This record gives sequence, C-alpha cells and structure tokens, in this order.
Amino acid sequence: MAKELDLSEKRLEHLESVIQKYRQDFYSVGKALKEIQHARHYQKLSFKTFESYVNTRWDMSKSHAYRLIEAISVIDNLSPIGEVLPKNEAQTRPLTRLDPFSQKKVWGKFLKTNKPLSALNIKKFVAAHLGESKKTSRYIEVISEDYKEAVDLMISQIVIAQNDRWKSTSQKTALYWNKVIKEKILWE
Repeated sequence: MAKELDLSEKRLEHLESVIQKYRQDFYSVGKALKEIQHARHYQKLSFKTFESYVNTRWDMSKSHAYRLIEAISVIDNLSPIGEVLPKNEAQTRPLTRLDPFSQKKVWGKFLKTNKPLSALNIKKFVAAHLGESKKTSRYIEVISEDYKEAVDLMISQIVIAQNDRWKSTSQKTALYWNKVIKEKILWE
C-alpha cells in the first residue's frame, strides 16, 4: 500500500510539474514574440511585417500576439511584489489598462479579496477600480409598462411550463410561438 501511494505521489508531482510548465508558457511565448518583434528577426525569414510573420508562421492573429507581448509586461511588473501572479494571458488583459504603478496597487488589493483567480473576477475588479459599472441595456430602458407586463407574464408562463416539465404546454409549441412573436416584431 505504501509503495502504491509513493507511486501515486510521484505521478501527482509529475502531473503538477507539467501543469506548471504549460501554465506559465504564455509568458515564454510572449517574451519570444517581443524579442522577435523588437529585433525584427522576422525579416530574416523574408517576412516584411511582424503581423504577417505571426499569422503565417504561427497561425496567430496579430491581436493575440500583441496581447501576449503586453502580458509579459504585466507579469514583469508584478513579479517583484509577490509569488501569486496571473496564470494566463486572459488574466493579465484587464491589468494592461492600468499604468505600472496602478497594476501593482490593484493586483495587491485583488489578492487580498481572496476571490478565485479568474479572468472574469480580475476584469470586474479592475472595472470597479476604474469606476466603471455595468450599463443598463438600452433595450430595457425603452419599454412601455404594458409591454413589460406582457413580457413578464410570458416569462412566468415559461417558468410554469418548465416546472411542469412541459406536460401541459410542449416546449416545441413554446418555441413555435416565440418564433411567431419574433416574425411579428420584424414584420414591416
């Protein structure tokens, strides 16, 4: 049993080292792309522009290449302040909107929240720091009370049908009438 556990622990260690290696890979790729761009190494391969190089050679959009390059600047900026760093390019993206000083400040505050490290959580935190709020959809702003009441009634009927597992009103029928409503709205 102990030998079996020992093998299991070694396997886990190996698997975690693989995860660690590839989790940080965005940094290595971004660093390489930055050097290739800065030194114009792509011209040695007969590419006229960096954009054509990344697109043709690596099947990568120029915007993704630039996001990877921006990501390494964020990681390099945050590295001196702690061990916990963004784990992928998507997590660095919201921080690229901030100057280097603000990146450190906001990152430190985010880590203190103990929220899960996800691109969405970081994006929301940065947006709150910048004073941005989720705007109400313009579609909701322009609606009469009667129309809103009818929509609410329709939604409540859908919920009733779902809870009834579509026994008294079939899902197919509900979708059909939804299509009819859409056609009426688009009819000119």
